[in-house]
Amino acid sequence: MTSNASQQRIAVLGAGAWGSALAIHLAKNGHDIQLWEHDPKRAGLLQKHRENERYLKGIAFPERLTVTSDLAEALHSADAVLLVVPSHVFREVLHHVAEVRDLNQAPVHFAWATKGFEPGSSLMLHQIVEQELHNRFPVAVLSGPTFADEVARGLPTAMVSASADASEAQFWADVFHCDTFRMYTQSDIVGVEVGGAYKNIMAIATGLSDGLQLGANARAALIGRGMKEMMRFGAALGAEPETLMGLSGLGDLVLTCTDNLSRNRRFGLRMAQSGLSSDAVIDEIGQVVEGVKAAKAVKRIAERHGLDLPIMEQVYRIITGEKTAQEAVSALMHRDGRSETEHF
Repeated sequence: MTSNASQQRIAVLGAGAWGSALAIHLAKNGHDIQLWEHDPKRAGLLQKHRENERYLKGIAFPERLTVTSDLAEALHSADAVLLVVPSHVFREVLHHVAEVRDLNQAPVHFAWATKGFEPGSSLMLHQIVEQELHNRFPVAVLSGPTFADEVARGLPTAMVSASADASEAQFWADVFHCDTFRMYTQSDIVGVEVGGAYKNIMAIATGLSDGLQLGANARAALIGRGMKEMMRFGAALGAEPETLMGLSGLGDLVLTCTDNLSRNRRFGLRMAQSGLSSDAVIDEIGQVVEGVKAAKAVKRIAERHGLDLPIMEQVYRIITGEKTAQEAVSALMHRDGRSETEHF
């Protein structure tokens, strides 16, 4: 791997599949990485076995990657902090970061690669960052069409680094860049976050469709109409349409809807085939299914804005147990015909 960036000390907070994959890539790229895992026992096992056997079995940790459960140790003299934890603990971890280290004590680069909304408040993640860090320095969000396993194995990957500060977006692009990884930059944080969250809902929808064996035509229709919903939702929140047509929108939508490496798609498949509750299926998968949380948040936001998002609505009803997958499909097919370009 060949990187354009000088060596950095980077704290990667969150040792799930995605956090571990990003940490592995950054360490291979010549940076010194402290990977933080909140559970001391699991952190010890990760450090001992030098791989994440649960999520990325067979992919060894590079020498430059060290695992710790001590947040202060992870943050100590880090040049940059990358937060990669599930959305439901995003604020809690961010708050601890601000408590443990005075981020004003030295210049620090801060980014997150979490996708979704805060449960309960339905706030976007950049809004939580603003509340907890009080705009003390530039920040960035990293997103795009990526599976953790492929990133960890060094397969060709492209992502987006978005920040209101062009130099901050470029910093993260540079630390990730190598001959197999390209990070594009831009400024539309809202659009990047909307794409990264909404696509998980659509992945559940396509999983449901394929689980019912409705065919390729139905899958393509769901992706196409799902893209329209994403853009309608994004417009209400101030996202740029061009962003949603890019890597973090359309790119991530296609990837997550069409490959079974997506846990959201697998969730939809299992819901359609098993008749189990959403909680039971999540327990089977054994990982956070962000699309479930996103559907609940988007539902609340859509109601506030008076948005018609029919696919999301049916996914929400399946998740909450109000409808079966077959009933939801029937509801979608019985909607009145309308112009494809009509907004509502």
